[in-house]
Amino acid sequence: MSTARTPSASSASSAPSVVFDLDGTLVDSEPNYYEAGRRLLARHGVDDFSWEHHTRYIGISTRETLEALRAEYGIETPVDELLAVKDRLYLELARASTEVFPEMRKFVERLHAQGVPMAVASGSSRAAIEAVLGGTGLDPYFTLVVSAEEVPHGKPAPDVFLEAARRLGADPADCVVLEDAAPGVAAARAAGMRCIAVPYVAGTADDPAFRGAELLFARGQGEFTARAAYAWLTGTEQGRE
Repeated sequence: MSTARTPSASSASSAPSVVFDLDGTLVDSEPNYYEAGRRLLARHGVDDFSWEHHTRYIGISTRETLEALRAEYGIETPVDELLAVKDRLYLELARASTEVFPEMRKFVERLHAQGVPMAVASGSSRAAIEAVLGGTGLDPYFTLVVSAEEVPHGKPAPDVFLEAARRLGADPADCVVLEDAAPGVAAARAAGMRCIAVPYVAGTADDPAFRGAELLFARGQGEFTARAAYAWLTGTEQGRE
């Protein structure tokens, strides 16, 4: 069941800008990221990297994830080299198959039809973002993209969202972020933005970070609908309790 805090009169009457996380929010790319990471680590003698282990890093930038894994497994290869290899492995998988969440596509199309300014702000590399947007046909809707490569700090720091707002020419208070992971929700809150949270990993909705979201679809993509999100965003419905 989704829970919501109704937008204030001022926020409901103004046209917000909407900033989307990419992986796990717009598209189901996490299986490809896991497989790319598994293959990379296998090259360095790590043969027990599990999906459960991968989920610990959902919402964290690729560079920061690799820095953590490098330290954990004692890998001597420089992080820049690891990043280049993982990006190459991921791009091969992403170009072959990346699924857009159907209701998210509907939401994007509806916002676009209404002229709502939109951006993607992601912890992925710019090459990965552009490959996914191009391969899924979402690229016409997102002319503005910000990668964690372009800012000093990845999520849960607010940098990537603040940069998206700057490029949109929007006040952060007038932006709404869509996120699937706790670090992303924390980053949105730190940026002073409202947040619609759609947890990717089952069972993480009780993470304290998600309590900061103005609209929470606790059961994830199976509960999210474009209609409910748009109604909340425009203040035309108070949301289901």
